[in-house]
Amino acid sequence: MTRRTEWPGSDAEPAPDPGAGPDYGTGSGAGFGEGAGRRARSRSRGSGSPSSSRAEKGEPRDPVEQARNVCLRLLTGTPRTRKQLADALRKREIPDEAAEEVLSRFEDVGLIDDAAFADAWVESRHHGRGLARRALVRELRTKGVDSAVIDEAIGQLDSEQEEETARELVARKLRSTRGLDRDRRLRRLAGMLARKGYGEGMALRVVRQALEEEGEDTEGIDEPF
Repeated sequence: MTRRTEWPGSDAEPAPDPGAGPDYGTGSGAGFGEGAGRRARSRSRGSGSPSSSRAEKGEPRDPVEQARNVCLRLLTGTPRTRKQLADALRKREIPDEAAEEVLSRFEDVGLIDDAAFADAWVESRHHGRGLARRALVRELRTKGVDSAVIDEAIGQLDSEQEEETARELVARKLRSTRGLDRDRRLRRLAGMLARKGYGEGMALRVVRQALEEEGEDTEGIDEPF
């Protein structure tokens, strides 16, 4: 015999089957309508902790593993110094102990090599941009390369090579200064060399020779600009 009970708003409707799930219809019933379902799902999504969110994104919780992943991403396609990587790990709030462990390991296996970085930097920036030794030293220092390593890398450029590069820079720029008076040409050419790290004496000597070859009167040009 089917048991019957009285439900609000109906006439002797059958009692719900205990084995059936809750009613998610549109009626108000016991509070399991569509709106209530949305609220329940919203609460479920909002209750996750930051750590569970990181886990869902696949980010490791181990700081050593985090440091390793950060370094590998940064080293992909671009060499970096130890200081550059250390700064990146610090910015991401990786604990110092974990960062030191990973950085030392990367040095041991050759993934971090400040000496090789400095050599490549000098080769690229001198021949590609025409930078003099003084400018190269300044750039490598900002990247955290040790002074002894910088000195060794800069040693591959001697004064003759540096002056030859300065002459090439002036030769490329000389044509664009034609039509200017001599002093303005001097300031523009020598200023260009100064911005690239060339000393005043070398800059004056190179510019004077270039102007003489064009027939300019260079008397008094040895004075500081």
